[in-house]
Amino acid sequence: MILFSQCRFRVFGCIKWSLLTSLLLSAIGTPMVYAEESGATLETEVAINANASSVPDSAEKAPLESRPAIAPVTQAPKGYEFSHQTVIDLAKDLASAPMKPAEMAPKALIDMDYPTYRQINFQQNQAVWGNTPTKFSVQLFAPGFLFKDLVSIDAVENGRAFPLKVSEDSFKTPNDEISKLISQVGKYAGLRLHYPINTADMNDEFIVFQGASYFRAISKGQSYGLSARGLAVDVAQPKGEEFPMFKQFWIERPSSSQDAIVVHALLDSKSVTGAYRFGIYPGKPTRVDVKATLFPRVDLKNVGIAPLTSMFMYNNSLDGSDIPDYRPAVHDSEGLQILTGQDEMVWRPLNNPKSLQVSAFSDNSPKGFGLIQRHRGFEDYQDLEASYHTRPSAWIKPLNDWGEGHVELVEIPSNAETNDNIVTYWQPKEGLKKGESYTYQYLMTWSNDTPVSLDSPRIVRSAKGVKLFKTNPEVVIDFNKMPDVDVDDLTIDASISNGKILETIAVKNPHNNGVRVYVSFDPEDTALSELRVQLKQDDVAVAPTWLYRWIKE
Repeated sequence: MILFSQCRFRVFGCIKWSLLTSLLLSAIGTPMVYAEESGATLETEVAINANASSVPDSAEKAPLESRPAIAPVTQAPKGYEFSHQTVIDLAKDLASAPMKPAEMAPKALIDMDYPTYRQINFQQNQAVWGNTPTKFSVQLFAPGFLFKDLVSIDAVENGRAFPLKVSEDSFKTPNDEISKLISQVGKYAGLRLHYPINTADMNDEFIVFQGASYFRAISKGQSYGLSARGLAVDVAQPKGEEFPMFKQFWIERPSSSQDAIVVHALLDSKSVTGAYRFGIYPGKPTRVDVKATLFPRVDLKNVGIAPLTSMFMYNNSLDGSDIPDYRPAVHDSEGLQILTGQDEMVWRPLNNPKSLQVSAFSDNSPKGFGLIQRHRGFEDYQDLEASYHTRPSAWIKPLNDWGEGHVELVEIPSNAETNDNIVTYWQPKEGLKKGESYTYQYLMTWSNDTPVSLDSPRIVRSAKGVKLFKTNPEVVIDFNKMPDVDVDDLTIDASISNGKILETIAVKNPHNNGVRVYVSFDPEDTALSELRVQLKQDDVAVAPTWLYRWIKE
């Protein structure tokens, strides 16, 4: 999983994905014309259910606008009845047979080079619901270049779904031949949603679904960074990773009073199918309420629920740059944070290792985990183009019981900031079994930092070096928000998996109203050691637990 050309496009294993910039586009004009739909079937015959919800389950329901938000056509399309159960039934039906490969774009579109593909832009005056009172609008991506797989996208109004029509006017293209090809294909490569998250008079792009099951979101004042996925299968396994794909989307039209929107998606791959419902709340921060119903085609041992993918190169405190660089840090995320089922908060700094590293953090009924970008100042990165200080964090909060398993962290060696080399997800202890169905519900928050325990101490910096006047390695950990703590009352509970702890010291840090902890250790000629440090007062933890994998250089 490699990110290729940071300011242009990304590559995830064999999946290459466009890196879209937030262009602050205003979606104004005539709405998308719906395609004629004569029947009430999708790709296969399934039971169709009516009365689709028009807002996320936890949002206040309001009636849809009485007038249809579609452009005039010769004969009004009838569409087909739709609800989320439609997607569940379709996923279940597909799982009973081998996967059929996704339709592919024509060779002429696939063979175009990147500069040509970049010139294909969705016409803003074609934005779905662009000239209606609805606060949201939808823009679409054309197939071509690296985006070979075709995606079906339907709009849902008043419980009925209508396939979105592609015309020669849908996209601005370099020439008429490309416009005709895209129109003949009749499908898309993905979608993006727009909503005024920064100012009331500008519809900003704030969430993108494009490439396999990848999607990304931003909140007010942020720029795109890490990515999420619908599902991860066989990450870092010798046989190679499998990339499930969202083959079809359904977008429910909100009423003019609603500040939330629902997107449904059908996931398909060789090993599993799934029905996804995304209740999306843009703003400060943007939140995505996810419900995933999965139907394995085979027994799945290595499966990742709520996967996150990011980039970490260095931070010059725990992990230095191999080549001279004027920037003190380069990363989309700097740490993995976990809130366990036993209410222990864990902080694990990320690493850019010399060899593949996989870590597992066992838990039962986890309460949250995420990849966090904690440093938010320009001076922390000194990068005028990438603006790493505005990249979002992503926090996963399970909404149902996920049982036993572990949070898995995969760290992949990388020599370029254009590589996405960090992956994390929840892996169920028993995996997923063929013939069974599984439902996972969780809330994603795209915030600036971990959106829980905001007033509690946090680990704000970790560094490593050699103890002064000694040859032993030493780590330094800074905790903030501890202004009234007497360090003499603190106990440092430090352990190491290989080797021994030599000394621990805690001192006040007036520069962050916190405490600095020094831990020196002897790895005893081992190549790898797991460190664990916890601050306690009267045998009770008073700050997050610090974990780190020390690797001999």
